[in-house]
Amino acid sequence: MDELDSRIIQLLQTDARQSNRELARRLGVAPSTCLERVRALTRRGVIRGYHAEINPAALNRGVQAMVSVQVRPLSRTIINAFKDSASAMPEVLSVFVLSGGDDFLLHVAVQDLDHLHAFLLDQLSKRREIAGFRTSMIFQQVHDAAPARLPDVLPRE
Repeated sequence: MDELDSRIIQLLQTDARQSNRELARRLGVAPSTCLERVRALTRRGVIRGYHAEINPAALNRGVQAMVSVQVRPLSRTIINAFKDSASAMPEVLSVFVLSGGDDFLLHVAVQDLDHLHAFLLDQLSKRREIAGFRTSMIFQQVHDAAPARLPDVLPRE
């Protein structure tokens, strides 16, 4: 990726709804050049899609938590089955497969604490492969909607 590709990504992360003509104007390149660069970034899998960021509370998901899960026995079959099952649960926003003490981290969003408690009891605690889980409530979330590319090589001292 060169500087132009990096700038395209930065601008699209800031506002993916802008037209190709507007994007090209902001970059100082021809619209045809801009369009071809965006298409190439998409073909290469750098751009994976365009999304609207929605307030979870507007979807009746005012309570969010991170649930750390340990499964046993550890095997590819168990890990893949749990990953597929968890990602299909409507309460689960994201599934992370981890190394270390926990095997999974689930980002969960539900209506209220009663629904979170029911999810933990009815969806997780009854699963035979789950050896244990811990829940951490999310009070606030801050994320970088437009992360920049990091350098490939660390600077030498």
